[in-house]
Amino acid sequence: MSLKDKFINLRSSIKAFFSPIPARVYAKFADSTPKTRIVTASAVVLTLLAFGAAGVAPITTDPDEVSVKAISAELELPSLGEQIAKLEAQQQLYVAEDKMRAGDTLASLLNRLGVDDDEASNFIKSDSRARAVLRLKAGTSVQAQTSNDGVLQMLRATIVDGRDDTPRNLVIQRDGDKFTVAEETATVERRIEMHTGVIRSSLFAATDAADIPDSVASQIVAMFGTNINFSSDLKRGDHFNVAYETFWQNGQFLRAGRILAGEFVNGGKPFQAVWFDDPAGNGQGGYYGFDGKSLKKAFLKSPIAFTRISSGFSMRMHPILGKWKKHSGVDFAAATGTPIHATADGVINFAGVESGYGNVVIIKHDGKYSTVYAHMSRIAPSSRKGNQVSQGDVIGYVGMTGWATGPHLHYEFRVDNQPRDPLSVAVPTVTPLAGAELQRFKTVAADITHRFNLLSGSEVATVKAMAAAAAAPATKLAAK
Repeated sequence: MSLKDKFINLRSSIKAFFSPIPARVYAKFADSTPKTRIVTASAVVLTLLAFGAAGVAPITTDPDEVSVKAISAELELPSLGEQIAKLEAQQQLYVAEDKMRAGDTLASLLNRLGVDDDEASNFIKSDSRARAVLRLKAGTSVQAQTSNDGVLQMLRATIVDGRDDTPRNLVIQRDGDKFTVAEETATVERRIEMHTGVIRSSLFAATDAADIPDSVASQIVAMFGTNINFSSDLKRGDHFNVAYETFWQNGQFLRAGRILAGEFVNGGKPFQAVWFDDPAGNGQGGYYGFDGKSLKKAFLKSPIAFTRISSGFSMRMHPILGKWKKHSGVDFAAATGTPIHATADGVINFAGVESGYGNVVIIKHDGKYSTVYAHMSRIAPSSRKGNQVSQGDVIGYVGMTGWATGPHLHYEFRVDNQPRDPLSVAVPTVTPLAGAELQRFKTVAADITHRFNLLSGSEVATVKAMAAAAAAPATKLAAK
């Protein structure tokens, strides 16, 4: 039915609707008040509009009225044989990746990478820069790109020479009948890792169990070394948290960086530290407690890491003279060649041989303090009179020169040139942060505190359980 026909029918329906209305209704409408007539007329108009809307509503298209036209065409399919021939004619390149293994030779590495290319092998052995491949550390990833027959097209490896050196990519590439070597600065990703550990026997055993690198363990010693003697103060069940930097390249671990924060609970007493950059912006910095006080004291508790005290500051029977004599220092037993560190910043006042001291270094510090390091096997080349040293610098190596019956370090702490017990003497501390620097530090400390709070769930519960298990054998033994 067309739209015109629908309007005609609608008109007829309206007319039929009004035709049965009696004449008396019209008369009554004419005699009504103006207000009544207006309301009645409005109702009628609205009724008509409703019918009109129904009449002009969208009309559903009849499927039978839709025109359908079929189109057909022939398509030419490409030849499968031609495609295969083109692929066979093209040079296919293959990429393989493997890691350097302990005891690897160049031949074994290239063999695992699918390289069968004597020219490439000879070039790597003969070129001064390409030979760096032969010095790759175990675990280093190496990528190789080869042709169908194993001819090397490209070889790439990441080289890290030192802790602070920027890693670089060594790229060996074929250029016709020759090879080129290029070094590119590697894109390094910095991550922050957090770990926790429990002392069962030693610090390094605990860090090994927690998959913490040895370089980080050494930093823990340096960080808390002014408060904890890691050779004598550690107790079974002590635990620690540490957050430190790690550097990665293409998903491969390169090295660990600086500790950003640490917490060590020793005998129930917590020690906390946060790294804070030097306000002068010279790339230096130091560790501070969460209260803004520097952890760096004027003097370290021990000039040697991981040792034992063989003789204290007291009267003793002299092992060589055979008579009672006051021992004016502390002896630290250690193997010959163990590094000796300056316990504070200062200037070398003497470095050489002096009677019973043997090879000895004397350092003059600020004010009235000086320290003595005796019986060295050899003095470090940098330890020359007048040279400045910083806390932690290696100034010599343990030995038994002079009046000594075995390898050890004789260490003296002098105030106004008078010997004092280095284990009990009160030493000055570094001035704490204040003002704007303290406020900036609090922002850094708040971020680190948040990171440590992330360890407050299952990981800390695990630590507490491990600490309890570590202490349990001693408790049971005492109960028996």
